[in-house]
Amino acid sequence: MKRLYGLIGIIVIFLCFAFVQESRPQSATRQKVPTVGILQLLSHPALDTIHKGIIHGLAEEGYHVGKNIKIDYQNAQNDQSNLKTMSTRFVNEDADAMIGIATPAAQALANASSKTPIVLGAITDPKGADLVKSNRHPGNNVTGVSDQAPLKSQLHLIKKVMPKMKTLGIIYTSSDSSATAQYHQFVALCKKEHVRLKSYSIANTNDLNQVAEEMVTQVDAVYVPTDNTIASAMQTLVAAANAQKVPVFPAVDTMVKSGGLATLSVNQYQLGVETGKMTAAILRGKNPATMPIKFERQGEMAINLSAAKKLGITLPTSVVKEAQTHGEVFK
Repeated sequence: MKRLYGLIGIIVIFLCFAFVQESRPQSATRQKVPTVGILQLLSHPALDTIHKGIIHGLAEEGYHVGKNIKIDYQNAQNDQSNLKTMSTRFVNEDADAMIGIATPAAQALANASSKTPIVLGAITDPKGADLVKSNRHPGNNVTGVSDQAPLKSQLHLIKKVMPKMKTLGIIYTSSDSSATAQYHQFVALCKKEHVRLKSYSIANTNDLNQVAEEMVTQVDAVYVPTDNTIASAMQTLVAAANAQKVPVFPAVDTMVKSGGLATLSVNQYQLGVETGKMTAAILRGKNPATMPIKFERQGEMAINLSAAKKLGITLPTSVVKEAQTHGEVFK
C-alpha cells in the first residue's frame, strides 16, 4: 500500500510539473501585442518621410515592428471613401491607437471613433481642423504633432534671396484646410511686412499646370504652403516656374528636394519620430486628453543648388553656409 501511495505521489508531482511547464508558454502568448493603425492621405515625399520617422520613433521607445507591435499601414491615395473605410477597419480590429498622417486622414479617424486614442502625424492646425478643444488641453481622444511652418522666417528667407522682388505669388489648394489656414496667415504676414502678394488657388492637381503657367508670368517668386496636393505634383509646378526662371520657395524641405529653391523647414522625419514617441507613451497608458499638441518650431535651412543653377540665381553665402552646417543641401 505504501508503495502504491508513493507511486501515486510521484505521478501527481509529475502531472503538476507538466501542467506548469505547459502553462508557461500559454501565458506568454496571452500577452497582447498592441496594434497601431497608420492612415496616410496619399504618397509624396513629405508624408512618406513622416511615416518612416514614426516607425523610428516607436523603435526608439522599444516598440519594434514584427516583434512587439503590429502596424496596420493604410494609404488612402487621396480618396475620401478610402479614408472612411480604412478608419472603420482600424476600429473594427480594435486597434490600441491610430495615427493620421495629414489632416483629412486624422479627421477621418476622429469621425470613426471618439474612444480609440488618435495621434496626429504632423497636422498643421489641430484646433482649426476641430480635432482638439485646444492645443494645450486637447480634452478628448486626440493629440499629436503639428507641422506648422515658421512662416515669418520663410518670408525673410525669400526677401533675402530675392532682394529686388516686386511681387510674390502664393499658390495653394482651396480644399486643403491646412494649406488654407497657412494661406491666410501668410497674407496677413505679407501685409505687415509690406510685401506685394498675388494669390492663386487650385481645386485639384488637374488645375495646377494651367494656374501655374499663368502665375509665373505675373510674379517674381512663388511661395507654396504646406499643401499635400501640390506636394504630390511638385514637378508640374517646378516645370512651369523654371520655364520663366521663377524660383519656388516651398514650406517643406522635401519639396525643395523635388525642385524648389530653398526653405527654412521643420524636419519632416523628426516630426514623424515625435509622433511615434507620443504613440508609445499612449500605449503605455498616457491619456491623450492631457497631452498638449507638440510644435516643432525650429526650422532648418534646405537649399537646392541644381535649381539655383537652372534659374541663374546665386544664393547668399550665409544661406549656403547655414544649409551646409545645420540643414540640407540638395545637388
